[in-house]
Amino acid sequence: MLVTGGSGGLGRAVTVGFVEAGWRVVVPERADSTADGRTGAHRGTDGAAGADRGADGAAEGDRGADGSAGADRGSRAWVRVTADLTDPAGAARAVEAAVADPAAPLRAVVNLVGGYASGGLVHETPIEDFDRMLTLNLRPTYLVTRAALPHLVAAGGGSVVCVSARAALAPFPGVAGYVTAKAAVLAFAAAVAVEYRSSGVRCNTVLPSVIDTPTNRAAMPGADHSRWVSPAEIAPVIRFLAGAESAPTSGASVPVYGRA
Repeated sequence: MLVTGGSGGLGRAVTVGFVEAGWRVVVPERADSTADGRTGAHRGTDGAAGADRGADGAAEGDRGADGSAGADRGSRAWVRVTADLTDPAGAARAVEAAVADPAAPLRAVVNLVGGYASGGLVHETPIEDFDRMLTLNLRPTYLVTRAALPHLVAAGGGSVVCVSARAALAPFPGVAGYVTAKAAVLAFAAAVAVEYRSSGVRCNTVLPSVIDTPTNRAAMPGADHSRWVSPAEIAPVIRFLAGAESAPTSGASVPVYGRA
């Protein structure tokens, strides 16, 4: 399977959960990752300042029909590949890595990569800032999913999970670019669900509220952190939507708000 943004505060929890469940997980990272393997990741928040980052890895073992591994979960279950997912060639490279193991056909794609920025009102927002939110949040989801779909169809079906944000449904001032991009992710996922239903490919979306990460706590020290949703709470929802247990479900938008 392929998990974009699989190294952030949310992404790491998602990736670890899949690896522990026996999946071979390919995690793309940009070439400008820092020395400890950290890279950009999804900031799926409602106005939070950011998300933690990090990841590396590698593995494989015997797989079942859902692409998950058997008992052998060696050090290569978390596979890192260098790729810029805002570039079509980079997205294709990430997918190629995800289909490189014939014993583990690509059956699931989880789109977590993205970014958050706040600013002024719409008339105060430079077009460059607006475009940046579309580039970070929508473009990778489109490019990776587009590259993966032929493989999912060839495998007889699979699952695509996208991550939007509660702000896409309930915007607040100063984040027009961000909420527009996240709303577009919702619409894109719905289109994929409709277009590929007959091919056995499902597509669902998760909408977190503010994610409880150290970065978000540092950015909002006065907030009631107990109301936020943790990566450990979101990860099982994503894992369910990616796996065979949710086979009848496609086109769903799942709110994961914690107590917010």
